[in-house]
Amino acid sequence: MHLGKVMVVFGTRPEAIKMAPVIKELKKVKDINTIVCVTAQHREMLDQVLTLFKIKPDYDLDLMKEKQDLFTITAGVLGGMKTILEKEQPDLVLVHGDTTTTFAAALAAFYLRIPVGHVEAGLRTRNKYSPFPEEINRTLTGRLAELHFAPTDTSRDNLLAESTAQFKIWVTGNTVIDALLDTVRDDYSFAPELAEIDLHKRILLVTTHRRENWGEPMRQIYQALIDLVDEFPDVEVVFPVHKNPVVRDVALEMLGQKERFHLIEPLDYEPFANLMNRCYLVLTDSGGLQEEAPSLGKPVLVLRDTTERPEAVQAGTVKLTGTNRQRIYQAAYTLLSDPTAYEKMARAINPYGDGKAARRIAKVATDFLYVRVGAS
Repeated sequence: MHLGKVMVVFGTRPEAIKMAPVIKELKKVKDINTIVCVTAQHREMLDQVLTLFKIKPDYDLDLMKEKQDLFTITAGVLGGMKTILEKEQPDLVLVHGDTTTTFAAALAAFYLRIPVGHVEAGLRTRNKYSPFPEEINRTLTGRLAELHFAPTDTSRDNLLAESTAQFKIWVTGNTVIDALLDTVRDDYSFAPELAEIDLHKRILLVTTHRRENWGEPMRQIYQALIDLVDEFPDVEVVFPVHKNPVVRDVALEMLGQKERFHLIEPLDYEPFANLMNRCYLVLTDSGGLQEEAPSLGKPVLVLRDTTERPEAVQAGTVKLTGTNRQRIYQAAYTLLSDPTAYEKMARAINPYGDGKAARRIAKVATDFLYVRVGAS
């Protein structure tokens, strides 16, 4: 029995990482035609993951432009997806998370009355401007979706509080754990660009890129890092610097000439995941790293005032520091100087899953299509 078409749509590196296991599982189902569409709202960083996971998109909108803004991306995705959806007429569209691609692709599918499945559904901060624009992207996608794949019980409860029908929600775990466990190896050999980093030192792995942290908050973060390196002679900072000039210019200005700071180009997912496995501590304003690093036993300091992943805070695997210089310094100082505090965070149980989320999502999608085919 032919069950129809599933179209998987994503546009950024984090989405590609988290959807790769889903695509892999869907392609195992012989009665489903799985179509992959990328918008490439982030071109280079996306291509790295497509290569790693051997994903060959059926459609590539190639939208990334210099100095693009949210208006440009949204309009590009909406118009581009209209053409593709009208041609392919999929029976289900799967989107992920909280990007502009996610919302605009879901909206395009809705306009054509095509059911939407939302992977990593139900994350909320309840502050529409933090993170921006992600909080509104995922909230609006949730109103458009027919199937909601919540990574945790908390995410499910958020959806129920918004009057989402319980029978449309599945708690699956997060697919990023699936991807991570398939990628990290203890015998991984790093490329030459990382050769000068002494991995026997205590490595602070740093990422920053959030819009709400641009400007003075980012300067506060970087100054806290300087303070920590000055305080602890066995600490080195590895900082894959985001391509955005707003981030890069400040990072180079403040950290570029400092000893024991390694400002490197953004890494492919495989070396980045394995570097995370070798680091001592993660400091980040990213969302996904709050899930990934604890799976490797690495404490995370979240350089934000809010998080849509409160489960990690409650479990004790991450700590919110905000962007205040002294708060960041004090939180990191404690973990660098108090082995008991470090072990408590490092050994806390990660609430984000067992590495089988993609299998669960593919099963639900298959069952959904089976019912639709049987009803038609």
